[in-house]
Amino acid sequence: MARSLAYHSPRMDPLVRVPTMPGAPFRLPPQLEGLRPLAYNLWWTWHPRAKVLFNRIDAAAWTRYRNPVAVLEGAVDWRTLLEDQDFLVEYQAVIADLDAYVANGRNHWFHRQYPRSLEGPVAYFCAEYGFYESLGIYSGGLGVLAGDHLKTASDMALPFIGVGLMYRKGYFRQTIDADGHQEHAYPDYDLARLPVLRAADRYGDPLTVTIELPGRTLHVAVWVAQVGRVPTLLLDTDNNENDEADRPISHILYVRGREMRLHQELVLGVAGTRAIRALGISPAAWHLNEGHSAFLLAERARELVAGGASFDRAFEQVRSSSVFTIHTPVSAGNERFDADLVRRVAGPLLGTDDPSAAGSIDIERLLLLGRGVDDDPRQFDMTALSLRLSCAANAVSQLHAATANATWAPMLGERRILGITNGVHAPTWVGTEMNGLYANVLGADLDDLDPQTKAGRFWEHLARIPERDLWAAHQRQKSELAMFARKRLRSQFARHGEAPGVLEQLEEALDPEILTIGFARRFATYKRAGLLFTDVERLARLLWHPERPVQIVFAGKAHPADRPGQGVIQQIFERSRSAGLRGRVFILEDYDMRIARFLVQGVDVWLNNPRRPLEASGTSGMKAAQNGVVNASILDGWWDEGWTGDNGWAIGSREQNPDEGAQDWADALDLYRILEDEIVPRYYERGPSGIPTGWTERMRSSIASTIWRFSTTRMLHEYTEQLYLPAAGVPIDHRTERKAAEPKAVDGQAVERSPASLGAG
Repeated sequence: MARSLAYHSPRMDPLVRVPTMPGAPFRLPPQLEGLRPLAYNLWWTWHPRAKVLFNRIDAAAWTRYRNPVAVLEGAVDWRTLLEDQDFLVEYQAVIADLDAYVANGRNHWFHRQYPRSLEGPVAYFCAEYGFYESLGIYSGGLGVLAGDHLKTASDMALPFIGVGLMYRKGYFRQTIDADGHQEHAYPDYDLARLPVLRAADRYGDPLTVTIELPGRTLHVAVWVAQVGRVPTLLLDTDNNENDEADRPISHILYVRGREMRLHQELVLGVAGTRAIRALGISPAAWHLNEGHSAFLLAERARELVAGGASFDRAFEQVRSSSVFTIHTPVSAGNERFDADLVRRVAGPLLGTDDPSAAGSIDIERLLLLGRGVDDDPRQFDMTALSLRLSCAANAVSQLHAATANATWAPMLGERRILGITNGVHAPTWVGTEMNGLYANVLGADLDDLDPQTKAGRFWEHLARIPERDLWAAHQRQKSELAMFARKRLRSQFARHGEAPGVLEQLEEALDPEILTIGFARRFATYKRAGLLFTDVERLARLLWHPERPVQIVFAGKAHPADRPGQGVIQQIFERSRSAGLRGRVFILEDYDMRIARFLVQGVDVWLNNPRRPLEASGTSGMKAAQNGVVNASILDGWWDEGWTGDNGWAIGSREQNPDEGAQDWADALDLYRILEDEIVPRYYERGPSGIPTGWTERMRSSIASTIWRFSTTRMLHEYTEQLYLPAAGVPIDHRTERKAAEPKAVDGQAVERSPASLGAG
């Protein structure tokens, strides 16, 4: 019998194992068979040497697909590679690194701090995952954070398993037409060519679970994306056992139709729970990342009721081991469904046709648990259900915790939503040049970002990096952004029918010698992407200054149903082609993780100007800061606690004007002032060496104040100690791990914290 877990003691082994079926039938030389497990372990997504190896195998295929399975399926010249000693040496080194990584994990943080403390893994449910651009099952920040969460759990050897949906058409691919309109196209992924494998059941057959829908049974196939040490179960309804009308349930991420969305969330919560059960896995704690997976709470309660527990006892037991993360104060991000729709669609699934029958959940009592703060009986609020049925909940920044507690106070009672500020996975987001400096000069290992390791608190010693080396590394990453963007822009404008002369001019676009500002995120209106254009003439003077020019690059998508957000994209595109701004303002289409990496690694300033306090956290600015990019941001989300006074700039103040128009005007004026009087002069102030010494000091402060404090490693330490272990019933000493490990000084220079980060939330 296949086993999904291997135990070497009564407590949890670092590795959660899910058996899988064989992958694509590509043939490999016996000497290179290690490429197969490498291709199917997403460890390669955050280890550059592995990606370079696949590029050496077939550069054209790697450039086109950025997917090792597609590379290995192609017409590879294996004979030449087997005669290339340099390639063979590199192959052996990469395979040895992977083998060492997945071998165990007992020398990593979780097993150093809390050995033998869990009897099962943490089960993490999320509607989307951003692992890499070629696995398009993410839309933006939530998914990328979830991907970083799982990668870090793997690095820390935290026993973990993820659950999500296998979107065969993913999220839309964006193009922008010649008039600035966003156009949507959905890819059709061939799962056999992606780095995922079918899960196997106990008999070695492909694993399928079922859920009951009105008048029929839905069959859900289970795929596995292996993320280092962490398996992620991805649920797929597009199979021959289902009715044609049901097969598209798992096709599109954040599908517009409400009934189809409800079906997706039933699959995520209920089929995801049943897949875990079918694999023989008994989680010690269950983590709902946003309310999309809230039906897992109902399914777990149904199991207990079927076993003889009362309704109240079942939900109390579910509550005791469940934790919940809320990600946004924006109403559109907190899922609500019509109560009658939930009655009709979820009734058969929960066995509610006869509430008195054994194993049934009374739908009316469930709907009552899903009443929102407005107590509207016509609505079923997934966030409200998740809050009521979790033993602890957290917001994603300290300011967001204050906002969330105020929003949900009527139903929280004496409970409080914790503030666990988001972080980012440094190995994924720090560029090769900057990572090389950290490793070669300071001995840093971003794979094991822990203040207690041998490399220690390397961020406290950034002054050891010579100024010329820091600036040179940044400029190389900036040049890489320019080369990438020029190619993308040529493709965009060639499709618009621009003349050859215009396309030729793009060879000079995004000059690395010019101060470059980046703005990239979802184009929701509250993020105010157009704030810079409040006074176009003033902006034009700034951009075209003869001695101190500035250029701006935008990227981002608006949901297909978000017409106002699409209007923002059109406005920015039109501005970028206007006579006064053309050549200094650019917008890159089809924003994805690849574009994000180039931007956060290559711009000089990361701009963020949401309407406070609607940005729950934001993580793009953290990624930029860890590359030495300097933030200029509204004091919202993470920046409200991340700004130290010398690591970037704060736009406006913490005061909020109820008149949104007046607030927008005031923030725009302050943004112009900061750019004209502080940012631009400091960037162009050069010493005899030609290096902007004042700017590089800001870069050091930006790195030092973020690379640990806003890392997913610090974040996972807090999740483990404040949420996971308590939910698993493990008594621990609640040490102030975060405070103990925050940067205290950078080679003798104190790193200050902003007032809002002290005691907030």
